[in-house]
Amino acid sequence: MTTAVSTTRTIVDLLRDAARNHPASGLRYPRGATDPDAPFQSYSELLDAARSVLGGLRGQGLAVGDKVVLLLEKPREFLAAFWACQLGGFIPCPMAALGGDPERWAAQLAHVDTLLDHPLIVTSETLAAELPRTEGLSVAALEQLYAETPDGTCHEADPKDTAVLVLTSGSTGNSKAVMLSHANLLASMAGKNGYHRLTAEDTTLNWVSFDHVAALLECHMLPLYAGSTQLHVEAPVILQEPLNFLRIVSRFGVTMTFTPNFLLGLINAQAEGLHEEAGEALDLSRLRHIISGGEAVVRTTGETFLSRFAAHGLRADALWPAFGMSETCAGSIYSTQFPAADQGQEFANLGRPVEGLRIRIADEEDHHELGEGEVGELQLNGPMITAGYYNNEQATRDAFTPDGWFRSGDLGRIDDGRLTLVGRSKDSIIVNGVNYFSHDIESVLEGLDDVARSYVAAFPTRAPGSDTEQLVIAFHPECAADDELALYRVLTAVRSSVVMHWGFRPALILPLPEDAFPKTSLGKIQRSLMRRRLETGVYDEIRAAVDDLVLRRLGGYDAPEGDTEKVLAGIYAEMFDTDPERLSATANFFDLGGTSLDILRLRSLVARRLGAADLQIITVLRSPTVRALAAHLDGAASGEREYDPIVPMQVSGDKTPLFCVHPGVGEVLVFVNLAKYFVGDRPFYALRARGFNPGETPFTSFAEMVDTYVRAIRERQPHGPYAVAGYSYGGAVAFEIAKALQDQGERVDFVGSFNLPPHIKYRMEELDFVETAANLAFFLDLIDKKQSLELPDRLRPLTRDEQLAYFIDHAPEGRLAELDLTFEKFKAWAELADSLTDLGRSYAPSGKVRSMSVFYAIPLRGTKEDWLENELRRWDEHTTEENRYIDVPGEHYTLMGPQHVAAFQSILRRELDRALGDA
Repeated sequence: MTTAVSTTRTIVDLLRDAARNHPASGLRYPRGATDPDAPFQSYSELLDAARSVLGGLRGQGLAVGDKVVLLLEKPREFLAAFWACQLGGFIPCPMAALGGDPERWAAQLAHVDTLLDHPLIVTSETLAAELPRTEGLSVAALEQLYAETPDGTCHEADPKDTAVLVLTSGSTGNSKAVMLSHANLLASMAGKNGYHRLTAEDTTLNWVSFDHVAALLECHMLPLYAGSTQLHVEAPVILQEPLNFLRIVSRFGVTMTFTPNFLLGLINAQAEGLHEEAGEALDLSRLRHIISGGEAVVRTTGETFLSRFAAHGLRADALWPAFGMSETCAGSIYSTQFPAADQGQEFANLGRPVEGLRIRIADEEDHHELGEGEVGELQLNGPMITAGYYNNEQATRDAFTPDGWFRSGDLGRIDDGRLTLVGRSKDSIIVNGVNYFSHDIESVLEGLDDVARSYVAAFPTRAPGSDTEQLVIAFHPECAADDELALYRVLTAVRSSVVMHWGFRPALILPLPEDAFPKTSLGKIQRSLMRRRLETGVYDEIRAAVDDLVLRRLGGYDAPEGDTEKVLAGIYAEMFDTDPERLSATANFFDLGGTSLDILRLRSLVARRLGAADLQIITVLRSPTVRALAAHLDGAASGEREYDPIVPMQVSGDKTPLFCVHPGVGEVLVFVNLAKYFVGDRPFYALRARGFNPGETPFTSFAEMVDTYVRAIRERQPHGPYAVAGYSYGGAVAFEIAKALQDQGERVDFVGSFNLPPHIKYRMEELDFVETAANLAFFLDLIDKKQSLELPDRLRPLTRDEQLAYFIDHAPEGRLAELDLTFEKFKAWAELADSLTDLGRSYAPSGKVRSMSVFYAIPLRGTKEDWLENELRRWDEHTTEENRYIDVPGEHYTLMGPQHVAAFQSILRRELDRALGDA
């Protein structure tokens, strides 16, 4: 009798076998929940695409073993490049773009470039145009790598060779690169499928980006191993409409998928959004199991999900809590007995390891194995465990025990062979399935005014029944102990900075004295001890004091009256995790922590619960309190409203108000983030152009615009001293407003220009309609920077309507929904922006104000030095006293963006205090 010898030595053999043995299987790429024409790609076609890209990679001069960073957002593009690397013997490293934060992205790119020995970065033409300025990067656009003749020569790797590098979490240059060999991956696939039992008859679904190890291994390589068909959709399709997850499962007969627990919670909350009354039906009967990993599964969340969708055919045992890490080739421990085995527990246990993997619970210090039921560090050993971290010997040594077991950094226990995690020894927080390192968050917050350096701690907590961990920020305030206004301001700044950098808000912010920060002899804050103190009630008195302060600063409690106010109060309380019994009718959406991103969710909840489907963003800006918004929705504020250019962004504080003029697009959303930092300091008013509302006509002259704004300012503040400023185009308008106020005998003590010189005519003359529309589309994040530069020439031969339709047709659906933007609204906006541009074509500065504060950033073109010396300093011709030129971080379009607004507001507020003398 002879024993069959496997011919599968590397993961390339998996693709070859699938192409040869499963011609009917492959990959499908739905573009939405019910895409009838979802593109299909057989495994043979994927292999051909990879061979085509391989020729282009070899043309870049790559040699076997060279590293290739894959910065590709579209699944089909990523997979072609990934397999091209495998065929050529190059080592791919998936990476995600840190969109909206050039500085953090630049730091990460520079770190990865050094860590991986100056790899080739393969990205799309679109992302290539968005890469931050980082010296020495080698970049190739995937579109340029496809060769006409596929390269048929394949490198034959050794099973021990590294097949892929996976970056660990870390956004400020501290990522490690996990080495996974072909042997690791093949052992993992065999172990996984001992549980999954996938075959060629199965269909899997993935919506997670490929920088996440579960997307690449659990949702691509595993179905490839089994010859299954796999669906890949882009993350926004699911995250912007969570019910699309189930719609796609139903539409395509999905049998296996993966998701972190937080999505289950979102789906539970939106279950009522299924349009059953309109005939929408789900068929979930083919779905055998959903792997849930990346964060703990809350038992009640999982049970609610299974129960709520049982009527649609969902199996009672369809949810499998799982454990996996990049270092373990993703899923390596599965529970198939949820929820039966978890009754009475807050979190689901994680089951038993796959074949070949051994686990133990050990003491963190001497690593001796602990007994059943004892809590210690989870350690793992087996053929699917990484050999370590590329180019980081110290991290590799630290990751393994002296007897060769991998240290997970997670605390847990084993009961009857089943793993339960109870915490983490690593300094990180997992929010919605994503790891955030404490020191990343702390480093940003330490840069805020009145926050003491080395006395900031970011650590997790989890409220009973919560779908995900929540972030706690503890800090020592440097403001006076009895200065409640300053403390409230810094609490707001901390919250806003977290929201703008990471997209979620802290559950709790604790201002603590220095001696409340336990530190080691080396000065390291003991975050785990602070978490235990929080959860045992040590900080309860401070929590209550903060709640009381916030309530008082928000104006006290005024009970909601009437059904609309009560429903809105409930919505606000839900959105901002506030006690609905304490949420006042005077509560302000933005003071509670709302951002422009939260308006989308507000609009959805208002539409669902109050039937108001047309809530506008500007309505929330003008009527942000429960009572004001309820009045609008109830019709008290209905009817054609007289144009008022002033939009109150925040109205608290006793200092001289600041009036900020819109940029060239006419809208004021750009000031939302900035205004948050002025809470309790000085009122912040934005000036919005005329022409957005029905029946309004745009201004016919620059003088008319200035006169209108001056009248509105004086109605709000009859006499000086005044403070006016403008962003970009608005800088010229602010200068003219200041002149007009001076001519009326008023004092203007502050005139600010945010990165605009006095002479704008030449730039306005360069902009025709299509270029103005392209700039608007870029400003609104409908297109990227590269497209904004290239599209005008391509679209110029088309009619105006065809030009505008192109921008809408190619914009992300989620962004259109967020902005409540239709073709008609975009057309009206573009025509308004064009009319403002036209006014600027005839503008020539004249006259003088006393002095100006000119804030300068990297310009749209040219160097910062040239911009300052040859353009901005021409303001000296229009002042009687010396001007101040103030360097601010960022570029023209990002100086008030999430990554720079905290620094900008601090600089701006200090300059206002200096100029106005009301510090």
